[in-house]
Amino acid sequence: MSDEAVEAKTGKNWSRWFKHLDAAGAKKMTHQEIVAHLRDKHDVRPWWTQMVAVTYEQARGLREKHEKPGGFEISVSRTIGARVAKGFKAWADEKSRKRWLPASFTVRKATTNKTLRITWEDDSSLAVGFYPKGSGKCQVVAQHGKLKDAKAGAKMKKYWSDALDRLQETIE
Repeated sequence: MSDEAVEAKTGKNWSRWFKHLDAAGAKKMTHQEIVAHLRDKHDVRPWWTQMVAVTYEQARGLREKHEKPGGFEISVSRTIGARVAKGFKAWADEKSRKRWLPASFTVRKATTNKTLRITWEDDSSLAVGFYPKGSGKCQVVAQHGKLKDAKAGAKMKKYWSDALDRLQETIE
């Protein structure tokens, strides 16, 4: 996010936010305390409180890239040449899925042609979303969370990139 964009929406650029948060003792605050400080003392809107807090935490070594309170989280997406129903079926139907995704997992919740909520084989959490993208296309987003560390995040980012490539090859 550029200095100009953050200043336009929050009244301060990154350098000013970092100096202010350092002076406020944010290095010793929890994420929730930083967010509350931004909201209560500076009237920063909700989305921007998260953006400023996370960027500050990453810049000060308090949080790694892709780190969330419940672990690490990555996201990979592909726009494929198939309607949403076909993309969803490729995930939801076990026979179809086995052609491109050799893995075992538990579907916790499925909303037909929209989302799947999955417990992955290591008890991490996977959310898969399906979005129409014009005539005969859809976007498939795999968001994998509750990963134990940055190394696991990088591994799963590569895994899902390869898997979604296989999905695309299989159903297009």
